[in-house]
Amino acid sequence: MNTAAWTFDNSFLRELPGLFTPWQAEVPKAPKLVLFNDALAAQLGLPGREAGGAQLAEWYSGAAPVPGSEPAALAYAGHQFGQFNPTMGDGRALLLGEIVTPGGARFDLQFKGSGRTPYSRGGDGMCALGPALREYLVSEAMAALGVPTTRSLAVVATGSGIWREQPHPAAVLTRVAASHLRIGSFEFAATHQGREAVERLCDYALARHHPALLDAPNRPLALLGAVAEAQARLVAKWMALGFVHGVMNTDNVTISGESIDYGPCAFLDTYSAGEVFSSIDRQGRYAYGQQPVVCRWNLYQLASALIEAIAAADGAGVETARALLEDWPLRYRAHWLRELRAKLGLATEHDDDDALAQDLFSLLEGQQADFTMTFRALASALTQGFDVFAAQLLEPDKLQPWFARWQGRLALEPLDPAVRAAAMDAVNPLYIPRNQRLDAALGAAEAGDLAPFSGMLAAVSQPNAAQPGWEDYSAIPADGSPHHVTFCGT
Repeated sequence: MNTAAWTFDNSFLRELPGLFTPWQAEVPKAPKLVLFNDALAAQLGLPGREAGGAQLAEWYSGAAPVPGSEPAALAYAGHQFGQFNPTMGDGRALLLGEIVTPGGARFDLQFKGSGRTPYSRGGDGMCALGPALREYLVSEAMAALGVPTTRSLAVVATGSGIWREQPHPAAVLTRVAASHLRIGSFEFAATHQGREAVERLCDYALARHHPALLDAPNRPLALLGAVAEAQARLVAKWMALGFVHGVMNTDNVTISGESIDYGPCAFLDTYSAGEVFSSIDRQGRYAYGQQPVVCRWNLYQLASALIEAIAAADGAGVETARALLEDWPLRYRAHWLRELRAKLGLATEHDDDDALAQDLFSLLEGQQADFTMTFRALASALTQGFDVFAAQLLEPDKLQPWFARWQGRLALEPLDPAVRAAAMDAVNPLYIPRNQRLDAALGAAEAGDLAPFSGMLAAVSQPNAAQPGWEDYSAIPADGSPHHVTFCGT
């Protein structure tokens, strides 16, 4: 067996005692490779198909040790729907270790669904095949859309069944992340270990994600600022794409600024600021329009975990941290407006651009407009006129004055309409993981037919350019879109 390609360097385990428990995956009964991300494996410098499907299935299920790995379940805390849980951790996940790529970049490899851990809290630690495939597809779609995200390397069916209101085949997903450090990691260190542990974790996070800030006079404050910036960029991209994460608990918020944990997530079909997809979010805490608000709330929890370390480094740092969080909405709005200018075909900056973008969303409320196709229609309207945009709306007359304002704004920066339309199409996707279609594809996959899933995966991996035969992936199904509900852990 060639093990030279496995380049583990497990710094987390060396440097952060008390934030993990060494553990082993449960050995599956009959592992079988379902999906393998060849391109990602090559990027990471990992063994590929030449190792053989059976060997890959054993490595990526826990049936055989991954050479150089040191499996461990990570400990963290978290605010879940606003309520603090001081002791959480990887209940069905297992960090294999950190891979160093040929280019010197460092990534975590993590199992999801590999069995019980010390943090399972009564759960079985398993994952059904459908949810594993769902995370694989949605994370690959997000990567193709240019959103910072964890990635999926492999899905392996274990040969066993599990019960989730009905029987499902079980699977193990292998996830790749810049790291699995979360706001909840800092909450755990602050709650259980104290300031020195928080400082140690802070220095580790900076070294891993923001090494230029290690020379900052107040490193905990510098980390807070870096995370605030990364999360502002991330959530602005979510909002520009109509993506709803579903459960923005602090244990699901990464220090790196990557999207993580694609459980009850979904993309908007028809636009509504109050859209909620999670079955347990009965109060709308994590609704589409609430995501920037919740992001800022989560950053306050990070600041709370860091505050003693910030104060110890510099007494004035506490006031600086407060000001940073008070001004965060301006930081977020600047990123959001940059995304919206691109979506609306605006190449320059004007003072009324923010109002133009906000007014569009206000006017779309109640129009039952397909969020994704609305922006594609605007691009088409540059060469085909208002009617192609109007076709997306219940009451086109209400949007006609806004359309005229937009046309007037475009006139301030003359550009060939076809060139502008192409630029808009390059940032406004045509293919996203449509909710009902994805559910149907996952059901077929669990029944043994991967073809619908594979077709959708191909489409969302190339989201912008129209392809013949992919028309079904570009719009809400013809029979409509009933309210979509997702579930935590699915």
